[in-house]
Amino acid sequence: MGRVVRARAPLRLGLAGGGTDLSPYCDEYGGAVLNCTIDRYAYAFLEAVPGDRVTFCARDLGVEEIFAAADGAAAPPRLDIHAGVYRRILGKFADGRAAGLRVTTYVDAPAGSGLGSSSALVVALVEAFRTWLSLPLGLYDVAHLAYEIERIDLGLAGGKQDQYAAAFGGANFIEFFAGDRVIVNPLRVARGTLCELEASLVICFSGISRRSEAIIVEQQRRMTTHSEDALKNLHRLKDDAVQMKQALLRGEIFEMARILDRSWTAKKGTADGVSSTAIDALYDAALSHGALAGKVSGAGGGGFIMFLVPPQNRPALIRSLNEAGAEASAVHFTTEGAESWIAGEPAR
Repeated sequence: MGRVVRARAPLRLGLAGGGTDLSPYCDEYGGAVLNCTIDRYAYAFLEAVPGDRVTFCARDLGVEEIFAAADGAAAPPRLDIHAGVYRRILGKFADGRAAGLRVTTYVDAPAGSGLGSSSALVVALVEAFRTWLSLPLGLYDVAHLAYEIERIDLGLAGGKQDQYAAAFGGANFIEFFAGDRVIVNPLRVARGTLCELEASLVICFSGISRRSEAIIVEQQRRMTTHSEDALKNLHRLKDDAVQMKQALLRGEIFEMARILDRSWTAKKGTADGVSSTAIDALYDAALSHGALAGKVSGAGGGGFIMFLVPPQNRPALIRSLNEAGAEASAVHFTTEGAESWIAGEPAR
C-alpha cells in the first residue's frame, strides 16, 4: 500500500438562520446562522498508486470511475465533487501535476439528507489534499476553497454555512456579508446546557432524499425580485438566529423551542416545496407525541427533520416516529471540525 492520507469533516444541524447565507440576501442585508456539528461525518481517503491512473470511488454510492491522470478528470464525471476538488487543487497548488492516485469517500448519511453532507464531503476532500500536499491553509481557507469549488466551479446551488460548519466544527454563530466575507463566532456554551440540548434532540430521516436545488433557486429568485413576503421571512430567520444564540447561551431550551417553531413557519414562506404532505404528517405526529417544535434540516423538501422534546419524552417520540415509517434517533454534538491524518499516525 502506498502513502495514505485520511480526512473527515462533520455534518451539521442548522438551528436557526438557514437561508440567510444565500446570495443575494447576505450580500445586501447580511446573513446569520446558528448551527452545530454532530457525530456523523464525510470521509475522504487519498492513496498513492502505481501508474498514471486516477480512481474516484464513492463507497456509499457504489460508484467508481477511472481516468488517465494526464486528463485531469476532464471527461464528464459522475462523481463531480471528487473531480471538481481534484481539478481545483492540482490546478491551484500543483501546477496541474498529475500522479497515480486513488480517492475514496463515504458519508454517514444518505444523499439529500439536509445535514450539509455534500459540503462536508468537499471540505473533507480539501482537507485530505491539504495534508497530502502540505498546503499552508487555515480553517477559513479550507472552508472558502470548498465553497468556491462547490458553488462556483461546479455550479451547485446553495449557501455558505455548510462549508464553514464542517471546517470549524462545534456550535457556531456565523455571519455572512458582501464580498464573500464570513465571520465564524465559536460559542462557549455551558456544558450542562449542551448536555440538556443534546438530550432534548431527535433527528428523523423522513425517507425522502431530496435535491435542494429547485428550492434554493426559487428562494434566490424571490430574493432577486425582492419579494416582500420572502424578504420578510428571511429577515425573521436572521433575527431568529440572533435570538436562538442568546437563548442557547442562557440555557433556555424551551425558549429555543419557541424560536424553532416560529422559524419553521418563516422558512416555509421562503419558497414552495420546503414542506410537503409527508413532512407535515411526521411533524404533526411528533407534536402529538410530546415534541415541542421542529423543522426540516437544510433547504427543505425532505431529508432529516429535527425535533426538540423534553428529555423524558424522547424515547416515546423516537418510537412513535419509527412506527410511522421514519428513521428517528438521538444525536450527539461534536466539537472538532475537519481533521486529517496519515494512516498509522495520530490525528492532528
